[in-house]
Amino acid sequence: MLILVRHGRTAANREGLLQGRMDQDLDELGRRQAVAVATLVRSMGPVDELISSPLQRAQQTAASFDMPFEVDDRFVELAYGEFEGVPHADVPSEVWDRWREDFRYVPPGGESLAVLDERVRGACEELVDRAADRNVVVVSHVSPMKSAVAWALGVDIGISWKCHLDHASVCRIAIRGRTPILKTFNETAAVD
Repeated sequence: MLILVRHGRTAANREGLLQGRMDQDLDELGRRQAVAVATLVRSMGPVDELISSPLQRAQQTAASFDMPFEVDDRFVELAYGEFEGVPHADVPSEVWDRWREDFRYVPPGGESLAVLDERVRGACEELVDRAADRNVVVVSHVSPMKSAVAWALGVDIGISWKCHLDHASVCRIAIRGRTPILKTFNETAAVD
């Protein structure tokens, strides 16, 4: 099983900012979410392998599993370029329209959804054999997780605009043969 975990909340998340590659720590709620999501995932079965994005918020969430993990840069969040740190509401509507209509749109200093999608799909393909008979957990971010879900469903990255993932949420992708099958989407645990 390939188990995707979104990191816990940060101050930027709390403030409604586009975070992208800003490398923030989890806030107090985010730390509690990290513990809760690790507990939830472990209740599903053993964690055989743990992988994290290189950003601190993902690594801090992965650390809540209390086991060694490897870092894979391909699971890093989308680079929003000049829009990182900008409130969602302050991003011009024409920029949102460009992102929705053109997966190759690159904001100044950023990255396109197409490039993100290519790197995440490649990483997922490499994990197929390992996740066929083991539980491989990847702690990442909203955009890479949506790309992985699109990969599992056999659709394009445009699905990103039509689904929502909470902080510290889980998506599970089973592997049958070499075929990914989406089992769950946006599972969350109660936070103490």
